Amino acid sequence: MSNRPAQTQLATESTQPNETVTGLKQSIMGWCFKPMPVMTLATEAKKIGYTALEGVGAEHYPAIKELGLDISLVGSHGFQKGPLDPANHPAVERALRTGIDLAVEYGSPSVITFTGMKTPGITEEAAFRNCVACWKRVTPYAEQHGIQIVLEHLNSVDDSHPMKGHPGYWGDDIHRCVDLIRAVDSPAMKLLFDIYHVQIMHGDVTRHIRRYHEFAGHYHTAGNPGRGELDFNQEINYPPIIRAIRETGYTGYLAQEFIPINPDPIASLRQAFTLCNV
Repeated sequence: MSNRPAQTQLATESTQPNETVTGLKQSIMGWCFKPMPVMTLATEAKKIGYTALEGVGAEHYPAIKELGLDISLVGSHGFQKGPLDPANHPAVERALRTGIDLAVEYGSPSVITFTGMKTPGITEEAAFRNCVACWKRVTPYAEQHGIQIVLEHLNSVDDSHPMKGHPGYWGDDIHRCVDLIRAVDSPAMKLLFDIYHVQIMHGDVTRHIRRYHEFAGHYHTAGNPGRGELDFNQEINYPPIIRAIRETGYTGYLAQEFIPINPDPIASLRQAFTLCNV
């Protein structure tokens, strides 16, 4: 007999802020929940037990902090025009330095970065060198300010929606991303381990967590296929994955980055929080 109804009910019952929070610090990626107003999202997030938001405009940071939530991740240059192309280096470096300054101002631990899309005429070897050279010029600034730059691995398979997958993205191999981080060789350069993207590109999520945990500076979630809720209609079993992350000693943020299908996205956030609060 299926136990889905009981599990689904349990996953929607935790409504008191921080009453039973035992797991990782959880955050919400704001772009997924548009057109909900940012401060409505923040207020509801706090009620559930989330401790932070990310993926929202910096103009909202003061109000979010005043509410008692943190900024778990600061944006930078976007995933399309990245450092694999030297023509993008000035803009990427400016965006990362600006992000670092914002992270310092608002107490965020991390600024996101990406490799960018494959570019005609730039070989794999050249793309690797270009990325490393660009990040090496910024990581001393990050180190100086105690901020980590987190490189996000994205899937290049799903072409059904512009934010469910990114065909042509060069940093679609987690092993390559870790090699890039190793080559930068800075304590400020880390991996943004997106469980959804890793599942699509590689699978074997728990093994990859254990293999690369020393490089992980941030985690993202979503259900697969479809980047929907962390419910029982998708293939990723989140509780044991979260336990595996905790077993590595990770103490940073886990951000919910799913695109809700449920007409009540707050209920979906409550369910995701409960599933990951292990």
